Amino acid sequence: MENLDKLVRELMRLPNETQWVEFKYNNYEPKMIGQDISALSNGAALMDKDAAYFVWGIDNETHEIVGTTHNLQSLKKGNQELENWLRSLLSPHADFEYQTVVMDEKTVGVMRIRAAINLPVTFEKQEYVRVGSYTKPLREYPALQSRLWNKLQNKKFEEQIAQKDLSMEDVLSLLCCEVYFNLLNIPMPSASKEILHFLESDDLVVKQDNGLYGITNLGAILLAKKIGDFPRVARKALRVIQYEGKNKLQRLREKPPETSGYAVVYEEVMRYISTLIPAKEIIENGIRKEQMVYANQAVREIVANALIHQDFSITGAGPMVEIFSNRIEITNPGRPLVDVLRIVDTPPRSRNEKLSALMRRMGVCEESGTGWDKSVIACEIMRLPAPRMDVYEESTRVTLLSETKFSDLSTRDRIWGCYLHACIKYIQGDYLTNSSFRARFGLKSSSSGMVSRIIKETVNQNLIRPFDQDTAPRYMKYLPTWG
Repeated sequence: MENLDKLVRELMRLPNETQWVEFKYNNYEPKMIGQDISALSNGAALMDKDAAYFVWGIDNETHEIVGTTHNLQSLKKGNQELENWLRSLLSPHADFEYQTVVMDEKTVGVMRIRAAINLPVTFEKQEYVRVGSYTKPLREYPALQSRLWNKLQNKKFEEQIAQKDLSMEDVLSLLCCEVYFNLLNIPMPSASKEILHFLESDDLVVKQDNGLYGITNLGAILLAKKIGDFPRVARKALRVIQYEGKNKLQRLREKPPETSGYAVVYEEVMRYISTLIPAKEIIENGIRKEQMVYANQAVREIVANALIHQDFSITGAGPMVEIFSNRIEITNPGRPLVDVLRIVDTPPRSRNEKLSALMRRMGVCEESGTGWDKSVIACEIMRLPAPRMDVYEESTRVTLLSETKFSDLSTRDRIWGCYLHACIKYIQGDYLTNSSFRARFGLKSSSSGMVSRIIKETVNQNLIRPFDQDTAPRYMKYLPTWG
């Protein structure tokens, strides 16, 4: 623990003991300490604190420094060191550290106890909580127990601390604050204190109990100048790899994982990707132009979604863009939170809501819930195959195919394209028809029979259904089965 004296001074300013702070003079009764560690850890989680504190050598009433004559690390319970005895009876995820500091020529002992994560902290298999200035079994207070479980189940990765005990100058040296203000179109204040005020308001930075600052995982993943300065998020840097041909046998280029936060490098990454994607010449209004062989809007949105919707709890893996001669694969850790078949119409859900909201405010991606729709529409406009989505045990992959003849598409891609076309038509207040599907892929009327077979197979797979079963075949309209 750094700046221990500053921390104690800040805690002394509290008007009373709290659910996350306990003052003692010289009481080192082992069972009392164990129960209080459980109570303080659970109390810190209830109060949205990163840690709780057990402080010896501070008067319980006046909060004045009186000093303590013992050191917890030298005490024993029977023949066992007290600290080891405590750890053996606390739940495995309990975490604490103890240090001493000399203040006003008196010794003060400080135990920093990490807030409970995922489960309440127990002592002798019993959960405790602070009620006023007393430590009580949690089971006696059902309302507090319910609140605690709700807090533990909803604690977000974004809110956790990536680096702590930083001065104001440290924070400004680690984060690209200019990018934050530029992307939000806010004039950047000249005073450091005002800059920190904005960063705190978006939960990128938090003020700690010792008066210093902590950078959250959200702040690090978005605005880090060097993402390697934050070990908890360093492996989440975006990678871009280009291969020769249609497989991974030969790499042409591999851009090293981006060294800065997502908001800092996103536009640079998109420009880099566009240089690797081949273009074709088109003539528009008599003017010769180059056009990407993929829908640019679809590429941008799907890459942004991979960053936003990844599961940060899956370690050792980060978002990746792989470019082949005939496709682009964008992979992120984690499975979707919504059914893939309902991804077009289901209200958006994100496991990283603060990251998602802030990236949208910064203009990195589309408004909530419209990104996948617009990606599909962008592919339809260019008559490209529909974006594929494959879900694996711990990852999700979206594949964008380059321009492909309809006759060369797999049956799977034809049926998936038929289904997504029906979804897009439905949310636009329209229906899939044989002619609309032919227009979507630029097929001639002579392909009507082949399209009818694709539509029939999509119906057989229970993905779409006729709007009116009794309509003549040539006038038949279709909608998604959930429509």
